[in-house]
Amino acid sequence: MTTRPEAPTDAPIIAAIITRAFAAHPRSQGTEAAIVRQLRAHGALTVSLVGELDGEVRGHVAASPVRIGGMSSNWYGLGPLAVDPACQSRGLGTRLVHDCLAALRGLRASGCVVLGAPSYYARFGFRHVPGLVYPGPPPAHFMAQSFEGSWPVGEVRYHPAFDVEA
Repeated sequence: MTTRPEAPTDAPIIAAIITRAFAAHPRSQGTEAAIVRQLRAHGALTVSLVGELDGEVRGHVAASPVRIGGMSSNWYGLGPLAVDPACQSRGLGTRLVHDCLAALRGLRASGCVVLGAPSYYARFGFRHVPGLVYPGPPPAHFMAQSFEGSWPVGEVRYHPAFDVEA
């Protein structure tokens, strides 16, 4: 199992993996592949890693800048994270998250937010932070991790690519 930065030729397989991974997800609106495509088109994919099993791309993770309290920040949003359903529960998603967070730390990011299952993301150091707000989903599903110890306060906004409709 290896991870590496995405290459331009990976875009179609990334889109296919994301689509398959989110097809049965109860909270998916089917826009995840379009979000990544739009982030890529706008130069907003700060981190875009693929995960390979047996030399084949089987997973992907993205990270893009977020705004907090209406201001640019040195914080990033992790996601979407997708692993081909046929390859889930083999550690590839875990590896992708660890490597994505390491890449953000290498860029001297201040922290990272994620929207997802608390039981999954808590093991990476994410936790609910009352001062960081993301309207809509249950508050416990919006988590953060500070890389430098301080916590910003305010409403978090993802890149406009996340507003894409199905």
